[in-house]
Amino acid sequence: MNIFRLLGDLAHLASIAILVHKMHITRSCRGISFKTQALYVLVFLTRYLDLFYSWISLYNFLMKIFFISSSCYILYLVHYRFRPTYDPSLDTFKVEYLIGPCFVLALIFNYRFELTEILWTFSIYLEAVAIFPQLFMMQRTGEAETITTHYLAALGVYRALYIPNWIYRYYTEGTVDPIAIVAGIVQTGLYLDFFYVYVTKVLQGQKFELPA
Repeated sequence: MNIFRLLGDLAHLASIAILVHKMHITRSCRGISFKTQALYVLVFLTRYLDLFYSWISLYNFLMKIFFISSSCYILYLVHYRFRPTYDPSLDTFKVEYLIGPCFVLALIFNYRFELTEILWTFSIYLEAVAIFPQLFMMQRTGEAETITTHYLAALGVYRALYIPNWIYRYYTEGTVDPIAIVAGIVQTGLYLDFFYVYVTKVLQGQKFELPA
């Protein structure tokens, strides 16, 4: 069992649990970007089309079902159940600037020019930048609730753990996935500023505030 892949998946599960817990205990989705959550739904729906024609393992099957269903559930919480607490005037990042270029890249840089392969590649590129609306929203407000930063930290750890996962797979399986590696490095890089503030402030018991 690839320990880095397992830890990455656990960090991803933790990020979802933290986010759902935050919304239920506060009965609010304040500070959560609906657009980022919608992008994650799109990521998982386009990535896991192989559920209909390929079987890898029970673990793989259950994780895919969980990620699709939990992302749709989070979208439901933001858009319906706690909608009065959502402020669209703060969630203004134009997602078409992410979706369009990612799809074009998927058409150009893929492993096979087939529909399912193009959509899988698109999901990899899109996941790398799906956090942009959330980070943009935090940039606009200049602050975030502590529990929201814990969610983002867990999400960042999930992606960071995939770097040693790729190294491990290279030395044990001889497997190299350039598309996933490049996209993962880009995604991890997007979290660097956030992690600096998170480590220097939140973990020291201070409020998360971005520098002016």
